[in-house]
Amino acid sequence: MNNYPDLVIDISHHNGNVDLAQAAASGIVAVLHKATQGVGYTDPKYAANMAQAQANGLLWGAYHFGTGEDGVAQADAFLNFVQPTSQTLMVLDIEANPQGASMTLEDARAFLVHVQSVTGRWPGVYGGYALKQMLGSQSDPTLQNCWFWLSQYGPTAVLPPNWSSWALWQYTDGAINPNPVAVPGVGLCDRNYYAGSLADLQAKWQAGSL
Repeated sequence: MNNYPDLVIDISHHNGNVDLAQAAASGIVAVLHKATQGVGYTDPKYAANMAQAQANGLLWGAYHFGTGEDGVAQADAFLNFVQPTSQTLMVLDIEANPQGASMTLEDARAFLVHVQSVTGRWPGVYGGYALKQMLGSQSDPTLQNCWFWLSQYGPTAVLPPNWSSWALWQYTDGAINPNPVAVPGVGLCDRNYYAGSLADLQAKWQAGSL
């Protein structure tokens, strides 16, 4: 077992009605929430859950689920919906799309570059098996500008060669884990380690990048 802080959850409308006051009281300090997908989908729980998080002093982040549509158009859809502040952590989720075409590396690069050009900050990149398959043994110079959020269920973090370390590690979805622990007010959900101290997490998150 490691000693990384386990105080970050990520959720979406799939988690239903959540009580983030209970989550905050239990020790959770940060929430990453699905915001958009492709060029037209917005998560119906995003605004209400953001208001809950802010009312309870939780750090807030937004992620975009990438699809096979134009990368710049997806970035614009994400930015227009989220309206990120300097303290909104931003992430591109690159994984297999069960509902249609998956995001390509070309469109991922276009998304990331466009977000950086508009906000002045590189988003994080979230990925697991699918991203590792896309990258293979190669490193991508555009994606290397971004901090990495690893999806890897189990006791060992296995990184793609593109990154030498992870900032966040999604180690369970709440069900796949030897000892899943429900989050008060949320239930079983995605939980994440942070590769550093709580103070470091808070300082970097509030500066807009891990």
